[in-house]
Amino acid sequence: MNCRQCGGRAAINMRHHKLALCAEHYLEWLPEQVARALEMYGMLLPDDHLLVAVSGGKDSLALWDIFARLGIEADGLFIDLGIEEAAGYSSQSRQLAQRFAESRHLRLRIVDVSAELGASIPEAASLTLRGRHKPCSVCGLTKRHIMNRIARDEGYSVLATGHNLDDEAAVLFGNTLNWSAGYLARQAPVLDSAPGLVRKIKPFCRTYERETAAYAVLRGIEYVYEECPHAEGSTSLYHKDVLNRIEEDRPGMKLSFYLSFLKARQEGLFSNPTASPELHPCSACGQPTSAPGICTFCRTWDQVRARRAQTE
Repeated sequence: MNCRQCGGRAAINMRHHKLALCAEHYLEWLPEQVARALEMYGMLLPDDHLLVAVSGGKDSLALWDIFARLGIEADGLFIDLGIEEAAGYSSQSRQLAQRFAESRHLRLRIVDVSAELGASIPEAASLTLRGRHKPCSVCGLTKRHIMNRIARDEGYSVLATGHNLDDEAAVLFGNTLNWSAGYLARQAPVLDSAPGLVRKIKPFCRTYERETAAYAVLRGIEYVYEECPHAEGSTSLYHKDVLNRIEEDRPGMKLSFYLSFLKARQEGLFSNPTASPELHPCSACGQPTSAPGICTFCRTWDQVRARRAQTE
């Protein structure tokens, strides 16, 4: 397989685009696609102060690298979840994120959940869920809260995440199977700001996971290869597997599925959505919540600290 641009040996063949590129031209092509997505969806304004959520994985590090190459100034935020199963998953992720930032002279903000909140994510889950479920719900709740708090309190106007097309298509697939109208209405490349909430963007929403992986490898970016040890058996991975099998027979299906959804959304699919819950500041932390009085995050972590105190 030869590169369409120069005729040299191709490093990647993207069947859905009917495009094969060598390493040099692929490393030019993907940043161009990100720049196109940024412009197409109006993700960034000239005076935006950008924060990138960094996990130590291929997607977030590749995105941060591309921002730097595009001349877009962005700081990073790493949240240490304290997940030390599978050969120190969080510690390894943290080290790789720090190494990446230092090698490129980028600013990385680190929040240690255990030090800041009094327990790691697995510990918090064991104290609140009593082993009934995986810690994913506590993890997601905590990450969303910290990301918005840091962005809001430290003057960032926009938060970028490395969610790729495979992530977005899997979420869309699951929400469509359940006809979760509220979640479907809110899924978009850009989540606009609201009182107390910063704007959130997903520049990789049109980029396949294998494309971000290829970019990271070709750029020599060290990243955590393993999935979170608690992700095994998750519904999201099952949905990804189903979509991958369809994609194998119908290249481009995931991209078409997602873009067709965005088009239908723009044309009024959710012109009469379920009314969004009214938000007000949490009486404890001040972040927006629809819950009466204290938000779910504060209630959850109050419970974690109280139960931990009982066991000490």
